[in-house]
Order: sequence, then C-alpha cells, then structure tokens
Amino acid sequence: MRILLLGPERIWLKDFLESFGDQVIQYQDKLDENSSILNDVDFIISYGYRYIIKPDIVRKFKNKAINLHISYLPWNKGADPNLWSFLEDSPKGVTIHYIDNGLDTGDIIVQKEVQYHKDDTLRTTYERLTQTIEQLFMEYWPLIREGKIRGIPQPKGGSYHKLKDKEKYLHLLTDGWDTPIRNLIGKAKNNK
Repeated sequence: MRILLLGPERIWLKDFLESFGDQVIQYQDKLDENSSILNDVDFIISYGYRYIIKPDIVRKFKNKAINLHISYLPWNKGADPNLWSFLEDSPKGVTIHYIDNGLDTGDIIVQKEVQYHKDDTLRTTYERLTQTIEQLFMEYWPLIREGKIRGIPQPKGGSYHKLKDKEKYLHLLTDGWDTPIRNLIGKAKNNK
C-alpha cells in the first residue's frame, strides 16, 4: 500500500507504517486535486496537517483518509483543541476519524477520554494527548488498514474554533504553554 502522511515529519510514525510493508510519503504543503503527490496513493493519514483537504480529494479517498485529532469530538473541532478543552471546560481526549468535507466532522473510528491532574500545564496536557493518540493509532491501525473497522457518526453539538478565536484569551497564557491549566478552566465558558 502507498500511504500519504500529511503533517509535520514524524520519523517514528513513518517507520511504524513501513513496518507493515507499505510505502510512506510525508507531505506538509497544501494539497490540491491535481497534486502529483496523490498519484498511486491508496490511503491518507492526516496528523497535525494545517490545511483543509479539498472535497475532490475527500471523495476520491472515501473511507481511505483519516485524521488523528487531539480532542474528544464533537468538542473542539478546528484549531487549538487542547486549549479550548480547558477554556470551555469541555470533554478532553483524542479521536481518530474518517475525513469528510467538514472540518473534523467525519465518522469516529475510535476515541478515548484523557484525564488531567491539578498540576498539569498546557504543555503537559498536550504531551499526554499526543502520547494517547499515537498509542491509539498504533493499536487500531491494523484494523483500519484492512478496512475492518467502521466509523460511527459524531453526536450532534460540540464546538468549533478558528485560530483567531484564541486571541482574546492570550492574556491568560501568563507562562505560554507552561501555563497551569487550573488558571484556564472555564474562562471562556460563558463568553460565547
């Protein structure tokens, strides 16, 4: 199988995927339906990819394109899911889902809630989410790869955030990503 891995370079993930005998192409730039990189690709995995995948590509790879998202969908679709899970005090966790034409709206393959500790920071929670999604992916990839796992539609509701939405809360990040989460919990809950 030929896999297109979208997002920042992750050597361990490429090595893991290649351990199944597959060829992996890593790519970070914006895709369009005429990109030659798509030639002979069988499956797409998006993890930390900054661009929206166009509908023509989504159609071509129906049930053959997944996203690893560090939120407990349907909450915190879009940008900065870890930050928003604290600002809005919403469910915290990770989700692997099929890619559809919406932003983080595809059918859920697997998800897991993640617990936090009172002394955690945005950095430590991000690291925990990353470890959890990567372990979940390694556990479920053989089933996903073989087409033996179906997604289930996301529940109604949840939340969505754009990159610019966090601007009015940046003053709360007194220590950047080392800001304690206890200083953020619920700060945006009533400001919608």
